[in-house]
Amino acid sequence: MEHLPDTPTSGRSERERPVTRVLVIDDSNTIRRSAEIFLKQGGCEVVLAEDGFDALAKVSDHRPDLIFCDILMPRLDGYQTCAIIKRNPEFASVPVIMLSSKDGLFDKARGRMVGSEDYLTKPFTKDQLLQAVQLHCRVVS
Repeated sequence: MEHLPDTPTSGRSERERPVTRVLVIDDSNTIRRSAEIFLKQGGCEVVLAEDGFDALAKVSDHRPDLIFCDILMPRLDGYQTCAIIKRNPEFASVPVIMLSSKDGLFDKARGRMVGSEDYLTKPFTKDQLLQAVQLHCRVVS
């Protein structure tokens, strides 16, 4: 029998997962792919969602340790998406970091009001993304 490396695919032992699972929600394919590459280089498992509705299903299915959420998206914006996630007691403790091309005080304050823990301005660097993961997730080595 071939020995397979331990992978976080089974979902049976959520607490013993060796890597940080990060959900990236952004309607821009470029931003999603950039974040995915940076996070994977940092040793994270990455789940991608292209809008708020897609994200809500994936939060439940994949149980991320951290969520990066774009603010300006069609149908369900980042503020609404964050608020819905935070209202669910099962996911209220999952850190949400808002992503925006705007660096305004109002946007940051509104993000805090709906429950986000932090705010990153796009375009972000690999270091900024990985620092946010380390700051908000204790499971990262």
